Amino acid sequence: MDIFIEPIGKLVNEFSKLPGVGKKTAQRYAYKIIDMDESEARAFADAIIGVKRKVRYCKICGNFTEEDTCGICRTRDKEIICVVKEPKDVAAIEKLREFKGVYHVLHGVIDPLSGVGPNDIRIRELLARINEGNVKEVIVATNPDVSGDATAMYIAKLVKPLDVTVTRLSRGIPVGSEIEFTDDVTLSRAFIERNKL
Repeated sequence: MDIFIEPIGKLVNEFSKLPGVGKKTAQRYAYKIIDMDESEARAFADAIIGVKRKVRYCKICGNFTEEDTCGICRTRDKEIICVVKEPKDVAAIEKLREFKGVYHVLHGVIDPLSGVGPNDIRIRELLARINEGNVKEVIVATNPDVSGDATAMYIAKLVKPLDVTVTRLSRGIPVGSEIEFTDDVTLSRAFIERNKL
């Protein structure tokens, strides 16, 4: 015998497909939808359908947009390009309100174990943007892991001969943490990438 009647089971199943959502969380989400009045549930469903119909990738940088070109590409200084893995990384950097350049979203990183090579991500498009001219610096802001580092090194190898500075986000001990609780790799990286005072 099924635990849920069919409509609830179907909704729980759909919610559980979301990343980080287990069966219990999916059940809570389903119960919340049931408790909504119909107008709230319709607004929720319309938001999902709306994002699927309206959101696309910027033809220049690959970030999310409703138009062919995103607002960042239309209005920002194009001399500095920050390369990121996914559109959600753009959102994280934009929250800081520090970076004034443009982005380039790779939509992945080089990961031979998963069968992802340089031709499977948007590296050709990055090189095309650089070859158009006026780019002075490429900041590689991929995650500080094996795949992110491999991608950063690959990009640096391709971009440096084009007379463009290539930088990588520095890494180290997080603000507010204690050295004794910092893992060995992070502490080692903090020593290697230390700054002058």
